[in-house]
Amino acid sequence: MQTAVASSAAIANLAVAKQGNARPSSEESGYFPNLVLETHEGKRVRFYDDLVKGKMVVFNMMYANCSNICPPNTANLLQVQQALGAKAGRDVFMYSITLQPEFDSAAALQDYMRKYGIKSGWTFLTGQRKDIDLIRRKLGFFDPDPVIDADLRQHTGMLRIGHDGRDRWSMLPALASPRQILNSISNYL
Repeated sequence: MQTAVASSAAIANLAVAKQGNARPSSEESGYFPNLVLETHEGKRVRFYDDLVKGKMVVFNMMYANCSNICPPNTANLLQVQQALGAKAGRDVFMYSITLQPEFDSAAALQDYMRKYGIKSGWTFLTGQRKDIDLIRRKLGFFDPDPVIDADLRQHTGMLRIGHDGRDRWSMLPALASPRQILNSISNYL
């Protein structure tokens, strides 16, 4: 399993580098959109200004009715959130963005969070389909092949970890051990 995770990480990093997007740059260079999304609490937020600007962030893609990779990813990230303790939502901002905004309303995302016992400090986001698609592409959650890109399961297995203020970014498998994820996060703090 460790070898598979390490191989997945190497492949992910290679894929990101091939896309020419190893490090998304900040809004000042026009990379990140400042589109309006909605949190699981029904609050409207701007993607760059409110969620990313100057922050240490962890992003993943998910959808509430997923019965494949999303539940184990969520369980794994819950362990990361618990290990972060008070740093979650203060020093490290965890965000899950739905791949099915037409189904995943703020209320549906709240239900998902309750189902998995997710505490405050981790924000789930929804929005307009076109905005979600642009954001996921900017974060590197896409495949250049449109057929593969249309398959929601292709976007849910990775994390985008970064610190906007330091302009440092990487990707890691969402099922890497919580310790590996925490080590990656600590490299950016």
